[in-house]
Amino acid sequence: MKKGVIFIFWKNKITQISCFSEKCRIFAGMKLHIFNPEHDLALAFGGDNFTAPHAGRQLRADLGYLPAVWAADGDFVLVDDVEVALERVRHLESYTKEVAFVTKDDLKALPLTDIEPWGWDAALCAQLARNGVSAACLLNHQQLNNIRTLSSRKFAAVVLPQFVAHDERLVGKSEYIEDIETLHRRVKEWRHCVLKAPWSSSGRGVRYVQDAMDEPLIRWAEHILERQGGIMIEPYYNKVIDFGMEFESLADGVRYVGLSLFQTINGAYAGSILTQEHVKRELLARYLPLELLDAVRQRIIDVLSPLFKGQYMGPFGIDMMVCAKPYRLHPCVEINLRRTMGHVAIAMTPSLVGLKELMRIDYEHTRYHLRIRPFKSDINNDII
Repeated sequence: MKKGVIFIFWKNKITQISCFSEKCRIFAGMKLHIFNPEHDLALAFGGDNFTAPHAGRQLRADLGYLPAVWAADGDFVLVDDVEVALERVRHLESYTKEVAFVTKDDLKALPLTDIEPWGWDAALCAQLARNGVSAACLLNHQQLNNIRTLSSRKFAAVVLPQFVAHDERLVGKSEYIEDIETLHRRVKEWRHCVLKAPWSSSGRGVRYVQDAMDEPLIRWAEHILERQGGIMIEPYYNKVIDFGMEFESLADGVRYVGLSLFQTINGAYAGSILTQEHVKRELLARYLPLELLDAVRQRIIDVLSPLFKGQYMGPFGIDMMVCAKPYRLHPCVEINLRRTMGHVAIAMTPSLVGLKELMRIDYEHTRYHLRIRPFKSDINNDII
């Protein structure tokens, strides 16, 4: 690629412009978006010198174009390879905005005033600083520490009692433990339970135990206690449906964005339903009264708005689940203080009323693919 040239996807055509040309003024002062799916692992590491595992690097390389779905016209999107991004974004043309794909080599020349990554962490800030991004566009040490603290499952355990209080239709309990002896006692008391690292990516850092921990599980727990200072323990709930509520933290408080119905395989994200909000509500109404969902949504806004004020601004999501009969709602399985695939699904909501589609991430032919296909099955067969 020629230095000083940006290749853009503009007006549904591939074009190239000089960073210093008249046409580049279209993008002057715009935002840079970054898909950094290794963010949760970077938080667990906790430092600047984090190196993502191969799977995380490949997911970022293969789906780096993804912010084109939620960016505004004229925004920049950071990718590993512009030509690859342009080729792979074609199949999402009806969902994407007219953005400029750029690489790290372009960053010094861009007139950036704002950066919006998938999630903020110290490792990302260090990478951007090394590539010439102004400190004015980055978070400082204290802001990064605040985000890491609020991203911990320990914080979710602190606010969880405020979400479930005084309503027998709600369930949820989580405890932060700092030593192996207490953990053994709690496992013996709770018997069928789930252990979680305070920081980990989806599907990682989670172990299931019944009655007692075996030696491999004890070694894993001791490693988490040593590395992260504590470990979470929760009762095992008989899950019926995974879903989430997506929010955005703004200067004046938390704003609700929408529902997210998604599928997990071995705890890792696998796909989402794309459809209008009222359709998602109808699907959940088979299990829960809608007034309960609305009350939980408002309670989350009321509790988190003052806690996030001055500490975090940006998108976040709360994973929830419907537990087995009699159906009850767990309103806070996890808080993801970052953009989520639920936000992506909402941004890709079909314009045709009543249409349901399924967005999936598949690993095929040595790379990750984002695919959208018609959603025809019952929710329990296709999503759960």
